[in-house]
Amino acid sequence: MPVKDADKAKQRRKAPLATPTGLGEAARRDISGALNALLADFFALYLKTKNFHWHMSGPYFRDYHLLLDEQADSIYATLDPIAERVRKLGGTTLRSIGHIARLQRLPDNDADFVTPADMLAELREDNVSIVAEMREAHEVCSGHGDVATTSLLENWIDEAERRAWFLFEAGRTT
Repeated sequence: MPVKDADKAKQRRKAPLATPTGLGEAARRDISGALNALLADFFALYLKTKNFHWHMSGPYFRDYHLLLDEQADSIYATLDPIAERVRKLGGTTLRSIGHIARLQRLPDNDADFVTPADMLAELREDNVSIVAEMREAHEVCSGHGDVATTSLLENWIDEAERRAWFLFEAGRTT
């Protein structure tokens, strides 16, 4: 009997997803692909934001430290909804740090020291980049008639634009 149970378990692991959705196979594939790339970028942005939060220094330490912590929380809050949207569409999502590294488009920053001004500027540019990527994903979703994902993306775009704006204003010298 244990052999049959093991065989059944192996078969279940190979079973295709059959999540009900009104969108076709091409839509599921294209939208899941766009969202998984975004998810990888959001993970990369989250970690970079926390990295800079942990390594902030200088006369505005407290303000910047708190700003980056707030922004990291906002980014983190987006991770699960992106992944769950992929699953709702019948797609599969990220499985590992390696998978994230293969899909992410935002560059990492492993420098031992980054000035506060450079931290704010780099995060601002990363948020601007992720806005552009979300707009591209919005076009993919809109092209397939996926109004639910386009609606979510519109809100996430607004949140990323807010982060970029705050980083821009915090980094102004004049």
